[in-house]
Amino acid sequence: MLIFRYLLRETFKSQMAVFCVLMAIFITLRFARVLGDATDGNVPADLVLGFITLYSPYLASLVLPISLFLGIMLAHGRMYVDSEMTVLKACGVSEWYVTRVTLLFAVVMALVTGLVTLYLVPASAEREYQLQEQAQSQSGLASVIPGRFQQTGDKKSVIFVHDFDADTNRLEKVFLSQRGKDDETVHLIYSKTGTIETSELGDQQLVLFDGNQYEGENTDQAFQIINFDEYRLTIAQKDQEQKRRKLVALPTSELLKMNSIEEIAELQWRIAIPLSLPFLVLIAVPLSAVDPRQGRFGKMFPALLLYLGYFLLLLASRRVLEDGKLPVFLGLWWVHFLMLLVGIGLIARDRKTGVVLRQLFLRKKDV
Repeated sequence: MLIFRYLLRETFKSQMAVFCVLMAIFITLRFARVLGDATDGNVPADLVLGFITLYSPYLASLVLPISLFLGIMLAHGRMYVDSEMTVLKACGVSEWYVTRVTLLFAVVMALVTGLVTLYLVPASAEREYQLQEQAQSQSGLASVIPGRFQQTGDKKSVIFVHDFDADTNRLEKVFLSQRGKDDETVHLIYSKTGTIETSELGDQQLVLFDGNQYEGENTDQAFQIINFDEYRLTIAQKDQEQKRRKLVALPTSELLKMNSIEEIAELQWRIAIPLSLPFLVLIAVPLSAVDPRQGRFGKMFPALLLYLGYFLLLLASRRVLEDGKLPVFLGLWWVHFLMLLVGIGLIARDRKTGVVLRQLFLRKKDV
């Protein structure tokens, strides 16, 4: 029992370290990207944290398998380098016992990963699409940055606002530039104050007060000047068509009721991620056995190549399945079966096949 707890503890510690480091790196990259969109006015500042939070479950579902794989490689590699595994083998602890303990840990992590991929990821994806629609609907006042030239929502005008009063939702000293349909006519508008309103149809309108409109051609120095008390301009039209949700946002319960190739491929992908964890153990445990002179990273490169090959095959099979070029009964399952054969081959490479099979089916107690 002490050996059992020790193996689990060391593996868990290494996995959590790798998981936290990878999550921190990818969340930082995501944060920089969303922050850049917020700086450009495409995302309201108050929704930045929401986008980062909702991205975390999807990221965790991809990081958990690689963190377990690398955690096993690092933890067991250290034990080989420090000759701890040699001592354990001298006391009667076989490599298959270590594999069984790690497989038990992988099953627990697979259940956690399955909860994330089957339930949390679709729920967070649905909420993220809602936030995207909210960000688009708030692309008016919330996205106006004083002192910067910005394109309007319809990409047809450029607006510059000198100042913005958040208490009254008033734009101060507004400059607007538009081009005519022939690209020769120019409309320049300046007003002292303005605001952005939503019409009954859902369109966003820029409303300007007490200003002047200058209209003319690029090659002509004569401009027509028009004074106005109120000027309304539609800057973003509401999309009347309901956006089709991506399959990643569909609840798993709905995917189970659907029979199209795309839905089946999405469902198999959600199952494939947690299902891959036990097969990764069969690869990581034998590859973590290194000579003390090699160091704990002695077999890290071929192990990572196997890991990348595994998930690249899953991604390729998913794409081929979505295209209808792969039978549904094969789906992604053949990749798992292939990795099962690879894992068994790695475990049995230096041992007699009969011993492996006997320990596999009879589960002979080693300690």
